[in-house]
Amino acid sequence: MINHAKEKKGRTSINPKTSISEILRGPDPLYRRIKEQIITRVRSGEWPVGHRIPSENKLVEELGVSRMTVNRALRELSQEGYLARVQGVGTFVKELPQQSSLLELRNIAEEIKAQGHVHKARIEHRAEVVADHALAERMEIALGDPVFHIVLVHHSDDLPVQLEDRYVNPAVAPDFMAQSFLEQTPTQYLLDTSPVDELEHRVCAIMASPRQLELLDIAAHEPCLALHRRSWSVGRVVTSAVLIYPASRYELHSRYATTPTGRLGPPT
Repeated sequence: MINHAKEKKGRTSINPKTSISEILRGPDPLYRRIKEQIITRVRSGEWPVGHRIPSENKLVEELGVSRMTVNRALRELSQEGYLARVQGVGTFVKELPQQSSLLELRNIAEEIKAQGHVHKARIEHRAEVVADHALAERMEIALGDPVFHIVLVHHSDDLPVQLEDRYVNPAVAPDFMAQSFLEQTPTQYLLDTSPVDELEHRVCAIMASPRQLELLDIAAHEPCLALHRRSWSVGRVVTSAVLIYPASRYELHSRYATTPTGRLGPPT
């Protein structure tokens, strides 16, 4: 919740002895450097949730940059969910939902850490199974081939934010089941052992099953996002996973450049 209480003296400005010199140098556009300075203060806890940041006028004065530059930085931070701008009141630090990119293969532990929270994982199931027709097709293996299966719940602090239901090809990652996955996530382990050269994502909205509701600790009416992911390494499917997120606790996003005709360009 946004706190409109008056800020403590000394908490509302960017330190000119350290920040301005950092902001005004570097290869990135100036508005991006201003964004990074603000994000650093948010993630470090210097500017906690509900904290009112310096006004646009104050930032222009302190940094000696144009209003357009400051406005763009604050506008983009608001669009990205870091700030909430309240007309006539001010701009406040916002509680962020966890985010995952659709254009990258991201490790959820790093995403949670980047938000200033602690990642925890709990293994609910692990076994070696035999591929039926549907699984064999998904994994691009023969009917009856062995497949590793693992189910984990990922927490941000003590809040469940992702249910991971994953199958792994033993021919590509033979030591997968020997890992504890308490310190390292399955995603990070697979990235370290089987570099990905192709990635497939499919997203849909679902209503969770009773067991999924229980594992994610959400109410029966809570909608969820299901991210279906497959990855390949040297032409072989490494893993097929379904990652389920409570819609109120996580969001999936992507941002990329396009050509004037609307075709995709390099990711930004």
